[in-house]
Amino acid sequence: MNNARPKINLLNEEQIQQIHHYALNILFETGVRVDSPSVIEMLRKTGQVRINESNVRFSSEIVEQAIQSAPSVIQMYDRGGNPAFRLGDDRLRFGVGVTALYYQEPVSDNLELFTRQHMRILTRLGTDLNNYDVISTPGVVQDVPPEFSDMVGNLELFANTNKPMVVLTSNEEVFAPLLNMFEHLHGDLGIKPFMIPYFNPVSPLVMNTGTLHKMEVAIERGLPFIFSNYSMAGTSTPLTPAGTLALLLAELLAGLTISQVLKPGTPVSVGMLPAYFDMKSMMNFYDPQSVLINIACAEMMAHYRLPHCGTSCAGMGWGMDQIAIDPYWMNALTFALTKGGLAPFIGDGLGSKSISPCTVVNMNEVIEQALRFAKGFQLDDTQAVLDEISMVGPGGSFLSSPSTLKNFRSGYYSSPIYPRWSMEKWQTEGQPDARQVLREKTQDMINNLSVPDDYEELVGKGEEYINSHPQTIAKY
Repeated sequence: MNNARPKINLLNEEQIQQIHHYALNILFETGVRVDSPSVIEMLRKTGQVRINESNVRFSSEIVEQAIQSAPSVIQMYDRGGNPAFRLGDDRLRFGVGVTALYYQEPVSDNLELFTRQHMRILTRLGTDLNNYDVISTPGVVQDVPPEFSDMVGNLELFANTNKPMVVLTSNEEVFAPLLNMFEHLHGDLGIKPFMIPYFNPVSPLVMNTGTLHKMEVAIERGLPFIFSNYSMAGTSTPLTPAGTLALLLAELLAGLTISQVLKPGTPVSVGMLPAYFDMKSMMNFYDPQSVLINIACAEMMAHYRLPHCGTSCAGMGWGMDQIAIDPYWMNALTFALTKGGLAPFIGDGLGSKSISPCTVVNMNEVIEQALRFAKGFQLDDTQAVLDEISMVGPGGSFLSSPSTLKNFRSGYYSSPIYPRWSMEKWQTEGQPDARQVLREKTQDMINNLSVPDDYEELVGKGEEYINSHPQTIAKY
């Protein structure tokens, strides 16, 4: 098949080597702070690092070994054990979620504290919408005691989707008990992983105790994990894109190296969320240069042959509005033109404190169009239909030609949300606002969400497990 397919290319080979050199220089000359004595000891035994108390400086040799050791592809499965996708080996994948504190009601845009019911809604919504490949812990459940929030919230996540899950925990010490509950409900997590935990270092250049502990737990269970960092350019990273890229890449390579020292061959997806910091509003935001940094990171990971987890450019809108759509669209389209990876956090707004089902629904359409664009089109004799052009001739019509009859249902994009109306039709319908159409469509979808057949059984077993282990969970 001869496809005309668009691709984006930001870095040439010389620039890739230059960025790699910058990151290695940071690791060798500045080093990172490692807050775990046991991890420091394992690094010491390699003989390829310099250690001064908690500061660790990495040789280029140990970093290169780690890059070669880590798998280039992570096979993800659904909860039923069926292959879902190969992270690092196919197209860009998208996820719903953000660990929000508030739920933005679709009809009124009012904010409500995030609850179990909201977790059910957003998980089922992301499951029903075909362009989301993972569900990424949409919110932090707040209608249960705080010490049980991670357990109960992730139980609802687990029981309401069969899609792969990106799991985040607000309390790092609950991570191991959470995995114990998943194993109780599902069995061995490492054989056909349907969940991939998400870990962050602390920028600049700190491998904190909680992250290292969770890495050790995940590796012990045979789980792949995402190691991703988050910039506040101008505060936690340099304001220059090159400086932010170099520093964040150094952190990623440090985390990757630690993972391979702990266990060679550990599957890790790495990437960054390159946000900026507004000194006037004291808010984080995504700039067009954030999109460039994300593309650069994707190209660096393709060079290393490592699975990439990048940014979704989320969190900037006041719901699903004009503020939100610009960075979402820009990032989705450009990211889709790279080798691929994962954009796991879609749906949030108001500085990532809230999540809106309207945003989830609207972005499902944006993703569809971005992937359609990235796919390109087939270019060959069959698709050129020269015989039809000759048959129709000058001044003719292709309305009833074979290629039109064959392709008119799928030959162009049709929105499932916004009808393609003429001016007269729009006036006849009362001149509706597009946002109101989205709100009504979203609420209708929420009213008709699919419920997994085993939901009640899984929630019952999960609640029984949590209630029978209260001391183990609550002591943290």
